[in-house]
This record gives sequence, C-alpha cells and structure tokens, in this order.
Amino acid sequence: MKRKTAKEILAESFREVAGLKSIDKITIQDIVDNCGYSPATFYRNFKDKYDLIAWEHTRGVAEIMGRIDPSHTWKQAMIDAAEWYHTEKEYLANLFQHTSGHDSFIRYMTEISCDAVKKYILASGNIEKLTRQEELYVRTYCLGAVSMTCEWILGLYEATTGEIADVYVHSLPAPLRYYLL
Repeated sequence: MKRKTAKEILAESFREVAGLKSIDKITIQDIVDNCGYSPATFYRNFKDKYDLIAWEHTRGVAEIMGRIDPSHTWKQAMIDAAEWYHTEKEYLANLFQHTSGHDSFIRYMTEISCDAVKKYILASGNIEKLTRQEELYVRTYCLGAVSMTCEWILGLYEATTGEIADVYVHSLPAPLRYYLL
C-alpha cells in the first residue's frame, strides 16, 4: 500500500477547498485547516498556493506523457490529455477566472508542455538535442495548444474531447510530425 505524501494531501485539501471557494480567496490557513496540517508543513512543501497548483498540474501532465510507448501513441496521449482537461474543467476555470496568477499559470503550463514534448521527441527520435528550429516549432505548437485549451476550459467555444484531441494532433508542425506521429 502506497501512502500519500504531504504534497498529495495538501493538493487534495486545496482541491476540496477550491470546490467551495474561489481560488483567489483561498488562504494557506484554509488549506492546512482542511487537512489538519500546520502552515509550516505547507511551506516545507510549497512556497505558495500557486506553487502547489503548478506542482499538481505538472504531475498530471507527466502521468499522461509517461504512458507514451509503442502501444500508447502520441494521438492516444492527446486523447488522454483532452479527457483529463475535461475532467479538470471546473477546477481549472475557477483557477483561470479567480487568480491573479492566471498569466503566470498559462506560461507555466506552456513550459511544462514544451518540456514534455521535447523530452518525448528526444526519446522517440533517439537524438541528443533539438535544432534551434525544432525548438521554435515546439514552442509555437505548445503556445497555441495551451491557449486553445484555456479558451475551451473557459467555455469560449464548445468542442468534444475528441475534437480537442484532433486539434492537438492535426496542428502539429510538419517538422515535428516525424517524431510524434
């Protein structure tokens, strides 16, 4: 039996509180009171609530990307990502609409996505380094995918998870398709 870490318990507590309160109104005291920890325990694990949010998001993306192997394709990973974002939609919408860190979180999401895509390309292409141009393609792709995902989460347009996954796959720049599809 795997026991939950303090980080996992604090993240669960934050989510519970976020289900009741807008994220900009949540304090560290709210989070620790909800799970029975002290503020000192929180600060041993995270520098602030935005650090906790980023850690949790990174963990979710890493789990999805970690599934990719010859039997679990990039396309399947994008379907998994779209489904994951769909299940997280209410929480993420609360995050985007009720934090002063909205732009920072989007930049962070972009960095996480870029790192994951680069890591996958390096592993699948059995190469040591991306070219400068490939790095730019990765960045452009991730900026667009993250922005589009945020707009979808905020309800600026309707799309199914399958449609979102198709956009993730079909909007890949041609130079990256060799590695990812």
